[in-house]
Amino acid sequence: MKRRQQGILTGMPFMANVSDRSFVDDLGRKVYLARPAQRIISLAPSVTEMLFAVGLDAEIVGVTTFCDYPAQAKVKPKIGSSIPNLEAILGLKPDLLLGNQDFIRPDVLAKLDQLRVPVFLLLPKTVEDVLRHIGTVGKLGGHEKQARLVVNDLRDRLFKIRQRMASVRRLRVFYVVSADPLISVGSGSFIHSMLETAGGENIVGGTSKAYPKVSLEEVLRKDPEALLFPVGTTEGVPDDEQQRWRKWRGMSAVAQNRLYQVKADLVNRPGPRVIEGIEGLARLLHPELFSLKDTGL
Repeated sequence: MKRRQQGILTGMPFMANVSDRSFVDDLGRKVYLARPAQRIISLAPSVTEMLFAVGLDAEIVGVTTFCDYPAQAKVKPKIGSSIPNLEAILGLKPDLLLGNQDFIRPDVLAKLDQLRVPVFLLLPKTVEDVLRHIGTVGKLGGHEKQARLVVNDLRDRLFKIRQRMASVRRLRVFYVVSADPLISVGSGSFIHSMLETAGGENIVGGTSKAYPKVSLEEVLRKDPEALLFPVGTTEGVPDDEQQRWRKWRGMSAVAQNRLYQVKADLVNRPGPRVIEGIEGLARLLHPELFSLKDTGL
């Protein structure tokens, strides 16, 4: 049996013997690599950030229209957004597509499978998953050493955050993903893990769903001490929707003026900047632990 020129065979376990490396993504999909991927298309902003972080920027041949960080990502060929342009993808002759399950529709994935385009998907549920994914991305592209250095640095920063948060009284927090319908984050989301690591107690953390719909009555009953709103140029909660919460003067978060804006890119993207996001959340929730001159953890 001939190997594909790209050096990758996917989806058929009986072909494992023709490859010297095999990988299984978070959906249980098998990808077999005869050599490190050399033409990679990123299907999510977080994946693009990982690729650049581990030094695989030259191997990136395509990204989504949402991939805007680092700045070099903006000049990479675009393949669309949540509904990618399949012709553009095929024209770039990728040997691997890397994505986040939340960023790819099932019907699009099915079409890519029909076209026999290799796809490796990530599904982070915790901060640890994000760090593990960075290592995996490095292995897929043959940059294991670079990825290990990145992960070790991030783990050091994460360790320092956890040390500082070890003895704090956790604030009850409510993270607003969307106001209409009202959606937050449950224990199935890596953002929940970020909130807990930063010294918060997610008031809807009891649900295993990643992004559960929540009733206003439930929020008022659980009385959060801090409200968190992601904001950014391309995503986030509009300011007028944030201000509407101020009418609930009996809520602890409103009474104590703890309505905080967080950079959406640092919290919503499960990439190497999540640690920066956790650091920012910790400073918002527990400013008493940080001096004005304290620029590091």
